[in-house]
Amino acid sequence: MTEPSSTALALADQPEEQASHAPAKVFRFGEPESVLDRRELAQYFEIWHNGRWYEPPLPMARLSQTFNVSPYHRSAIGLKVNLLVAQQTPSRWLAADVFERWALDFLQMGNAYLESVPNLGGRIATLAHSPAIHTRAGIDPNVFWWTNCARGDEHAYAPGTIFQLQQPDVAQEIYGLPEWLSALQSGLLSENATLFRRRYYLNGAHAGFVFYVSEPLADQATVDAIEEQLGSSKGVGNFKNMLVYIPKGKKDGIQIMPIADVTAKDEFSAVKNISRDDMLAAHRTPPILIGVIPQAAGGLGNVGQTRDAFFETEIVPIMRRMLRLND
Repeated sequence: MTEPSSTALALADQPEEQASHAPAKVFRFGEPESVLDRRELAQYFEIWHNGRWYEPPLPMARLSQTFNVSPYHRSAIGLKVNLLVAQQTPSRWLAADVFERWALDFLQMGNAYLESVPNLGGRIATLAHSPAIHTRAGIDPNVFWWTNCARGDEHAYAPGTIFQLQQPDVAQEIYGLPEWLSALQSGLLSENATLFRRRYYLNGAHAGFVFYVSEPLADQATVDAIEEQLGSSKGVGNFKNMLVYIPKGKKDGIQIMPIADVTAKDEFSAVKNISRDDMLAAHRTPPILIGVIPQAAGGLGNVGQTRDAFFETEIVPIMRRMLRLND
């Protein structure tokens, strides 16, 4: 794991008679990166097959990681799933937990699969959930595959036993893509802003500094000692004081110069608010239904009326799509 701050130490050029003490020296610590910051996702927008099944236009494993990219994204998905679960009547063919996982896959992954498990008479005994992250459409008609590349496991489902529900994509018809995909970058931006503020806080409320020394030091060992002390002061619970003694030193012989001033919270709040609005717009979810605190004195409107309108415009169409299972 990389260090939570970026700090540089520089020993300035000294006069010729002083340069023999130690050469100019600069070092820095690397920046941590978000695990979810995967810009190469856009490179996967194509369909190809390996002779048995088609690969999705987006890597399903990466897509599943974005489920927790933002509280607004997960809350919007969870709200729709809860409203759908509230309307479903469990039966011996479709259990409540199977339906919930099916609905979650449809909203998060853009694809949802149910396997028809037959009884001894050849009729449907029950419907089982096939995770979208592991289910692939075969090149043969009505054939689907279950695959786990990490373990090397794969098997083909019996033809005609998998029902696929997808959110249509305009570029191809084999797999669906989630409607919220247009807000993926906004979600990553929100996550990066939060990680930056967290690193900034853990770093002692500063964004790094240049430790500038213009006084002649005793020897290179003194420089190394200062470098070691600065390096050991990084991290949680490591706030330390440091004494540097230079006989007959000048007032400005040692200076700490901040790299950047990020004390203002306005920019962070603006990024969070803009990215939140983008995600809620992509989900078409009213902020009042997912716990967003209103900033205006008038609030966000009537909760009941907002819920009814949201249910009619968003949940009812999803339920009608799910009824295709009965066709």
